[in-house]
Amino acid sequence: MKLLIAVALALVGIAAAQQYTSKYDNIDVDEILKSDRLFNSYFKCLMDQGRCTPDGNELKRILPDALKTNCEKCSEKQRAGAIRVLNYIYNNRSAQWRKLQEKYDPENTYIEKYREQAKREGINLD
Repeated sequence: MKLLIAVALALVGIAAAQQYTSKYDNIDVDEILKSDRLFNSYFKCLMDQGRCTPDGNELKRILPDALKTNCEKCSEKQRAGAIRVLNYIYNNRSAQWRKLQEKYDPENTYIEKYREQAKREGINLD
């Protein structure tokens, strides 16, 4: 019985370790998107052109993995936030979108991989 409990706890620990941290889930994404100063600060962080806040560093650290794995380690809240941000950047900040794409998807691998999914989410990448 103790072995079964230990295995169950180990599996729960493994499952939790496979999720991105929820430490920053309460950040107000809309506040960042509405503020040129905040948005540009995050953008510069992602582009290695400026200082990063702790949450900016975390975003920069997990972004390549999230792109590669279709955000499989994201919570639903994180996934919804990512979709909102991508939609905003694509529709409202095209120059910055292109720069991010050049850095994080220079071969258009992820654009092609997620084009249909993005369309279902209301993001038209054409």
